[in-house]
Amino acid sequence: MESAEIVRRFLRFFEERGHTVVPSANLIAEDPTLLLVPAGMVPFKPYFLGQQKPPYTKAASAQKCVRTPDIDEVGKTTRHATFFQMLGNFSFGDYFKEQAIPYGWELLTRPESEGGFGIPESKLWVTVYGDDEKVIDTEARDIWHKKVGVPLDRIQRRGMVDNFWSMGVPGPCGPCSEIYFDRGPEYGREGGPNADENRYIELWNLVFMQYERGPGPGKEGYPILGELPAKNIDTGMGLERLAAVLQGVDNIYEIDTTYKILDRAAELTHTRYGRDARADVSLRVVADHVRSGVMLVNDGVMPGNEGRGYVLRRILRRAIRNLRLLGAGDDRYMHELTDTAIAALGEQYSELRTDAGRIHTVIDAEEASFLSTLRTGTAIFDAAAEETKRKGAKTLGGDQAFQLHDTYGFPIDLTLEMAAEQGLSVDEEGFRRLMAEQRQRAKADAAAKKSGNADITAYADILGSHGNSLFLGYDMVSAEASIVGLLAGGLGQPAVGEGDVEVVLDRTPFYAEGGGQLADQGVIRTHSGAVIEVVDVQSPITGLVVHRGKVRDGVVHVGDQVLAEIDVERRRAISRSHSATHLVHAGFRRALGESAAQAGSENSPGRFRFDFTSPGAVPASVLRDVEQEVNEVLIRDYEVRASVMSQSEARAMGALAMFGEKYGEEVRVVEIGDYSRELCGGTHVARSGQLGLVKVLGESSIGAGVRRVEALVGGDAFRFLARESVLVSQISDALKVRREELPERVEGIVSRLRAAEKELERLRSAQVLAMAGELADKAADVNGVAVVTHRVGDGIGADDLRKLALDVRGRFPADRPAVVVVAGVPKDRPVVVAAVNESGRSRMLKAGELVGVAAKALGGGGGGKDDVAQGGGARPEAIGDALRAVEEVIGQRVGA
Repeated sequence: MESAEIVRRFLRFFEERGHTVVPSANLIAEDPTLLLVPAGMVPFKPYFLGQQKPPYTKAASAQKCVRTPDIDEVGKTTRHATFFQMLGNFSFGDYFKEQAIPYGWELLTRPESEGGFGIPESKLWVTVYGDDEKVIDTEARDIWHKKVGVPLDRIQRRGMVDNFWSMGVPGPCGPCSEIYFDRGPEYGREGGPNADENRYIELWNLVFMQYERGPGPGKEGYPILGELPAKNIDTGMGLERLAAVLQGVDNIYEIDTTYKILDRAAELTHTRYGRDARADVSLRVVADHVRSGVMLVNDGVMPGNEGRGYVLRRILRRAIRNLRLLGAGDDRYMHELTDTAIAALGEQYSELRTDAGRIHTVIDAEEASFLSTLRTGTAIFDAAAEETKRKGAKTLGGDQAFQLHDTYGFPIDLTLEMAAEQGLSVDEEGFRRLMAEQRQRAKADAAAKKSGNADITAYADILGSHGNSLFLGYDMVSAEASIVGLLAGGLGQPAVGEGDVEVVLDRTPFYAEGGGQLADQGVIRTHSGAVIEVVDVQSPITGLVVHRGKVRDGVVHVGDQVLAEIDVERRRAISRSHSATHLVHAGFRRALGESAAQAGSENSPGRFRFDFTSPGAVPASVLRDVEQEVNEVLIRDYEVRASVMSQSEARAMGALAMFGEKYGEEVRVVEIGDYSRELCGGTHVARSGQLGLVKVLGESSIGAGVRRVEALVGGDAFRFLARESVLVSQISDALKVRREELPERVEGIVSRLRAAEKELERLRSAQVLAMAGELADKAADVNGVAVVTHRVGDGIGADDLRKLALDVRGRFPADRPAVVVVAGVPKDRPVVVAAVNESGRSRMLKAGELVGVAAKALGGGGGGKDDVAQGGGARPEAIGDALRAVEEVIGQRVGA
């Protein structure tokens, strides 16, 4: 039974029993405390906590999940995976154990011909929560035995670590009961899950969610704060594990949606799965990580160096590296493997097929970038390893490993492997400490942006008490409202005087930052005369709008009646930018194809930036054409329409959904004539002519496979062109040519300047080399070694310094030991070059060590081979000290 059919049967079973089938949520978690969705119940968390009222009392879903804490174990075992799918049925106070337990048993054991999974009852075991005979979930045990008919000898008790569930963070929790499948005696010893979890594998976890846990370490070191508002059911059955059982394969890597990728990777790298343990590990890593990468990119994650972007980058780069371990070298196979993954998962997720172009663009670009990184990073690593060994150390510093990762994108596991090859270890503890600090900063920054450093439960309390904030800003720029919540210092307050404040209104015209659109600003005035200046508006949890600012006058109280007024001119300018972004997006898709998909945007007053996927730079001619086409749309003065409809209706009419954005069942579609049609919750102009003018400033790369266009709108665009016109006039007057002749005249001037610079460079180089003979003649004799140390004049380039050092060294007879060290300041920073001939190296003089001595005195570093090396620093004034330090070392080495 294929995975897609398993999902269909699961959802159909529960739909027939009154459950609402809920589509999988985006992998990007709504919860600001999470980077990615790690469990099937995460989208339902606000309902379990009682923060929001669910629109249904029972639901079923097949939820996409990503977990990476055990990423290093992926491939080494056949249990771990980064991306997986969780089948689950949920009850929000509707039913509890007495129904959830029979549901699970019935679906698993019902014959396939009747819509079930057809697993023999004799193959199933059950566990219930119980730390000892005094603390045991007797209710669950009795339902399993007396109602379902499971023999008592196939019901086992397990403690809190195994059979008490939570998300690992404060939130809902409760005892659970798990269903295990017996794979047979060939997989291990008898005795049930307590005896052997390799033979008896967990299929389904039924969580009886009735408590709320507090903070604490591990799986059992946390307090139970109390009971939830209602007893709930949260079940989770891993689709991949169930597929392995139903498809009769040994593990999750051999099921239909994963093995196709693994098999294609083996074919491309000319290996065979099952023949070599190390190759098998790499094949499993590739299969899992390509699958995960495709799903993450599809849900809007872009490779980056922090947060969820770092998760994706790490996953993709581990896949690419393991392809190299399999013998891929610099060959690029990710495109074909991505194709295979899209085909394997496309029946379950049709959006993968429609979005294939963008997915390919992102992953192909990351592969090209990383292969280049591997070459650069290897050279940097070699220099770091050489310096470590030169100092007599055996451990590469954690800071060096972190720099390799952070600056050059070098994965730590590759650093560890390469260090081992050179007989070195790596300070992993130091590396991981620096990584943890970086991730914590990134996570705190992201959470603070949304939550303002307040405990998210403070917002949840307001939402639970007063419901969603009603947004009026599509039609109104001011509105009467009531204050339903105040926060200061991250805590709820009944009243706040002058100073920082966060205000929640029952209704508001203020737009909360989202979808690339910056937040509104403005003023909130109470009827009693207090004034709040609003500088930012955020939605820290779905449904709640939080106004941040300062109380400028008086005291504000919860319950106060207020007049909320936005800065109208700012709103209009931002709306013009937002509408322009839609038009530019449509223009690029027309010019470059559907793979030019939006990858982010920011709509500011009078200015916007638009990020989109592209394998390379966009030609200037395309930028001009898109700009011209967009401005023609403005001239046509199209009507801008917004309408609310179901997602299916929006897709049917061809509306574009922005990847990375989250949409409910009802969506808002914004149309600009028949030129642009997108799902969008932002504010826009009424007609395209109100934009006035769009001026594209240029485009640039912001990451592998992602380009950024910046542009001006309206008055800002006119003012920019006016300044440009004045500037062109000034240059035209200075050069005494007509405007249309300027490009040719400027090109001629630049050509002559370049020719003059080359001639100056040639003369300077000749002048430098001319002193080679004189320097050789003046060489000092240090116990039989010819030593030349010299500082050249400023402005001499590093290449010329190197040529000079080699020229002087070449003027000494081969049998005379010679050392040449020259230094200069090419561009405000000192550079030193050392050259030692073969006779000099026989006297234990090495260029790399001498450069290291000089560079240290210069406040920098460097190195190289024994015969020639180069380094630098940050202290030009220390060149004299650096050369004297080199002379002292030479004297010590040769016994002067």
